[in-house]
Amino acid sequence: MKIDLTQTHDVDGAYKDTDFSEIRKKYTDDGTEYCFQVLDKKIMAGYMMKLACFRHLRDLQRQGDADFPYCYDLKEVRGTFKFAAIVPDVDLHKPLPLMLWQKFTLAMINGWKDLKGERRFTDNHISVGRGQGKTQIAGIQMCKAVLLDTLSYTNKDFLITANTSDQSTKLFGYVKKMMEAVIKIEPFKTLAKETGLDLQANQVIEKVTNNKIWKISYEADKYDSTHNVLAIYDETGALDTYDRMSDITDGQGQVVPYHQFIKISSAYPDPTSPFHQEQITMQRIMEQDYSREGDNSLCLVWAQDSLDETYKPETWGKSNPLIGLSEEEQERRTDNLIKQRDQALLNNTLHKFQNKNLNLWLKQSTASYLNLKDVEDAVDPDFNIDGRECYLGFDYSMFSDNTAVGFVFPYRDADSGAPRWHIRQHSFIPWQQAGSIEAKENQDGLPYRELEKKGYCTITAHPQGIINPEQVYKWILDYVQKHNLKVIFFGYDRFGSYQVKNITESLNTNTNWLIQDVAQKTSELGNPTKFMQEAFTTGKITRQDDLVMEKALLNAVIKEDKIGIQVDKNKATLKIDVVDALIDAFYRGMDHFEEYGLINDKSTEVERMTQQQVLDWFNNPDSGLLGGDSDDDSIF
Repeated sequence: MKIDLTQTHDVDGAYKDTDFSEIRKKYTDDGTEYCFQVLDKKIMAGYMMKLACFRHLRDLQRQGDADFPYCYDLKEVRGTFKFAAIVPDVDLHKPLPLMLWQKFTLAMINGWKDLKGERRFTDNHISVGRGQGKTQIAGIQMCKAVLLDTLSYTNKDFLITANTSDQSTKLFGYVKKMMEAVIKIEPFKTLAKETGLDLQANQVIEKVTNNKIWKISYEADKYDSTHNVLAIYDETGALDTYDRMSDITDGQGQVVPYHQFIKISSAYPDPTSPFHQEQITMQRIMEQDYSREGDNSLCLVWAQDSLDETYKPETWGKSNPLIGLSEEEQERRTDNLIKQRDQALLNNTLHKFQNKNLNLWLKQSTASYLNLKDVEDAVDPDFNIDGRECYLGFDYSMFSDNTAVGFVFPYRDADSGAPRWHIRQHSFIPWQQAGSIEAKENQDGLPYRELEKKGYCTITAHPQGIINPEQVYKWILDYVQKHNLKVIFFGYDRFGSYQVKNITESLNTNTNWLIQDVAQKTSELGNPTKFMQEAFTTGKITRQDDLVMEKALLNAVIKEDKIGIQVDKNKATLKIDVVDALIDAFYRGMDHFEEYGLINDKSTEVERMTQQQVLDWFNNPDSGLLGGDSDDDSIF
């Protein structure tokens, strides 16, 4: 049965339409019970958690299938719960009964295995609101990994890390206190003596086996010598790049008995964070229930479904699952959260409350050009551009910047007939200043080599890693010809390089396009900048599911002067070249449906003709514009 929720997002309907009666009878563990209670709406949960629960139930049904080499080990699940029951809460100094959502998390991490008995989920992404005990879950898992899972092994490393030294020290201290309490209980008391367990200031080491837990911060940049059975990264959402993550995961590849990486965090202000991009990717993977992509990745996200729920306290259990501990706890925690929200409103820091307490991603800065939700909602992967009229914008790179070509396709809504605009882009990626394409990917936080395979970018073919203008020029002509595009306008920023002049003059010679230098000043860019912003807000723009474009749109901030607005960026390493190119295209594309638009303005028609077309038009003035390009497409 093929279930695809990428368009409908109707996980409730898919659950009702699927017969889970046999699974309900066979699997009565608390991890599975949580899934049934969520999908039966006995426990409040957001869309992402419903997807995770549905995925678990479907995976239970898939066991035994040839393309699904995993099984759910109930013995391991029961053992995990038994161990977790003796681990004390650090603040209260005594074990606390785990809620179903906490048991579900531990069951997913530990219970799912491959057919060799190794852990299925090597990459674990866990996100929940502030103060919900995610650190406790990480601590339980680390204590279990050291004291139980690697009993007969020697020379094993376990890593605790975070962005700063203070953050990693906090999580390490939490784990150390947990372990200190657990080894007072048999059989772990005896085990600690036999292995020479020593709880030191900066590491926990078993002197006999040489197994050790060590801590390090991301800023220290010393991951490359590690080979960790279990690595836990706290507050991962604060990272703007994963450029050092591979130093952790690469060292795990050959680790026995198993290896796992657990990333935990709440939401942060910057939605371009790779932690958030992982959530978006995993959402789509879980929605494509039939696909085996991402089978080794676990994604558990307790979050609100929209910013509107900021004012609906009755829904806050989605991001704050501890609210469901008891009626008394629900009232206490809800009242406290309401006070925090109201104080945030007074202090103009509501975004922080939405980030941390409701686990919602959004831009912190009020100067942000576009809203995350508007950018995400604009995706239309099925739009067909072939044979359409279009407006092009061009932003040639300087130094480490990318070169971008923006496409704007005006069209009318199929139902209402209202004007709409579909946008696309293609970027050319230099790597000279970064030193290599790998370094460039880490610097920009984008997997360019993968995105190139999807057609969203081209990594420069120049041996020195600089932009190759001939490659750019030929790509533009080939793309227009391949899709039979009717180019009405080509707008560009002439500032930068003589190469821009070469490209635009050759296009002017070899095409019938109206090619115009768009002055990069507020008086010229203010209107198209505002137009694109409002078109996103009102749902008049659609786009491809293109990570290069998405990151550029979310990187852009507003720069305002007395005349109007322009887009800018907060840091040199943030890329907004795509936005600049699209605004150049909208310079004329925004007027497409107006009487004075280029396509309707007869006074500009002759400007867009070749000499032969002018002659044909003069002899037959009713003929309109003619297409066709010159056969000479070389500029070098």
